[in-house]
Parts: sequence; C-alpha cells; structure tokens
Amino acid sequence: MSQKKIRNMEEFAAVSGISRPTLSKYFNDPESVRKSTRQRVEDALLHYDYRPNFYAMNQNRRTTRNIGIVVPYLADPFFTEIGRAVEVKCIEAGYSPILLSSHGNPDQENDNLEALRALKPAGVLLAPLGRASDKGAITKFSTEVPLVLFDANIEDTGEAFVGTDNFQSVDLMVEYLCRSGQPPCFFEMKSPSNPNANKRRQAYFESMARQGHEAHVFQAEGEGWDFEEIGSSEGGQLLIDNAFPTNTVLCSNDRLAIGMLAAAYKNDIKVGLEPDASMRIAGHDDHPFSKFTCPPLTTISQDYAAIADRAVSTLFGIIESDSKPATRKESLFDGKLVMRDSA
Repeated sequence: MSQKKIRNMEEFAAVSGISRPTLSKYFNDPESVRKSTRQRVEDALLHYDYRPNFYAMNQNRRTTRNIGIVVPYLADPFFTEIGRAVEVKCIEAGYSPILLSSHGNPDQENDNLEALRALKPAGVLLAPLGRASDKGAITKFSTEVPLVLFDANIEDTGEAFVGTDNFQSVDLMVEYLCRSGQPPCFFEMKSPSNPNANKRRQAYFESMARQGHEAHVFQAEGEGWDFEEIGSSEGGQLLIDNAFPTNTVLCSNDRLAIGMLAAAYKNDIKVGLEPDASMRIAGHDDHPFSKFTCPPLTTISQDYAAIADRAVSTLFGIIESDSKPATRKESLFDGKLVMRDSA
C-alpha cells in the first residue's frame, strides 16, 4: 500500500486515473459500473490509502442528490425568505432541494426528518424549532445523515451551526437607541419558541449594563408562533397602561414589534421620531414586512445570503469529506442596523 494518505475523492481520482463521476457512481452502487471498471477501482483501493466518504459514499447507503431543508414555520415570511436563499444555493450546486415546514410542531419536525431519512438524502439543513425540538431524535438523525443547523442553535447537535451573532446585533441596536434617545425596555414572550430569544434577552442585559442603564424586561403570556397577535394584545395593553418606564421599546423580534405598532395605531399612540411622537419601537430580524409598517420599523437585518451560503457550503464540505468532522463548527454573522422611522 502507498504510504501517502489520500484525503478526498479528487486526489484518489488523480492518482488512480479513474474519473471522479465514475468513482462516485461506484461508491454509491458498485453494481452500477462495468465489471472491468469495478475491478480497476478495487485494485486502486488496495494500492492507495483511501476510504470513501463516511456519509454519502457508504456502499451500504445509496444516497441521492437530494438535500433536505426543514424550517419551523413556512408561513412566516422570514423563514420563507431564508429557506428560499438556501434552496437557491443547493440548486446552483447541482443538488435537488426538498423544502419542508414543521408548522411549529415538534412531532411534525420529527416526521419531516423521518420522511427525509427514507429518501436517503445527501444531507439535511435544519432550522429547528429550538426549545420544543426533540434533541435526542435530531442527534440520532445526525449519526446517519450529515446535518447542519441554521438560524436556531441546539447545543452539541449536528455537525455545524450557522446563524446570526445575537450578542453583536442586540448590542448594536441598544447602543443606537441609547445614543439617539431614552434607553430601551425589552419586550418578549415569557415562553419563547425560538432559542434566539433567550440569547437576545441576555445580550440586552449585558448591553444595558455597558451603557450604564437599568434593564427593564417585559414578558408576554402566550407561546407558539402567533407573534403579531401577542405583540398587539399583550404589548398593546402595556402601552395603554403606560407600563414602560421609558418611551423606547426593543422587541425580541420584528413580528412582536409589528403587532405592537398596530396596537399603538389603534390606541392613538404615535410612534416615531417626530416631535409629537410619544413612543419609539424597534425590532430584530428585518422581517420582509418591516419596511412596510407604519411607521417603517427600525430593526436589525440578518445576512440571509451569507447564512445560506455558509450553511450550504459547510454541508457540502461534510458530504465531500472522507470522515465525520472531529469538532462541531459554529459560524456567526454580524447583524446590520437598519434605521427607519419607528425609532
């Protein structure tokens, strides 16, 4: 056997003189190539120190060119947008994406993964529900199929996570709101569905401390994905009761902020930067509808394109590698402040 370790299929193709597509075809199904070709591949495997991909090239697991994409709630335009970005990247790389929604239901999330497992995908990109997710089921799934999480992280699950740096983004917003007016209160759900909410609350506490201001957190009852309704009913009541000690509110996400803006309008509470406005409201995520609210919502934009590109390229790197990654990778992107008329 050669002393040189062959790191990937490209190197094996180069030293063996067998084309990359032929090798891929052989490793997916040895019976799919001619007997003479099969013998050449097997002779080369005996001569060179190379073992096929731990995941996609396992001879006992016939994979496809399918990539599963699972998002928590496809009716939410935020996930529609980021799901579309990931989908486009897969198509550009020559894979066939299968986009599924978990509809905010952990049982449906598990069913989606089981359905994908039966389809033998090359890999899966998962934006998990988070707190409600069945971590054990997802971890087990990742032992059989290459898995990259995006948007919401579940610690120590999957081979990688790609998302936004919530501590950077919330600090950016808090610093701006403190610099431009009264320091913000923080409005969130008491039982948030998405783990990003917990990071944003902690980031708010830390940022307010750095700015030298007291933190004020207000938590709304309710759970699930009806954020606008909760923002309107619970946030609206706080506005009516004059419960906020400052005239500025940072909502944990844009959908809560959109609901609060609607409640403010209904109750003749003017929001914005004009002298006769009594409140400022800001959000996080740059929801596709945030630029069309009245007034347009000041928020933090997440870099959809960068997140999609990194998630897809990370997954493809795992698929093409010859072994499972030794360590789990995390990639976080900075958010960008989007200043509009609401704050």
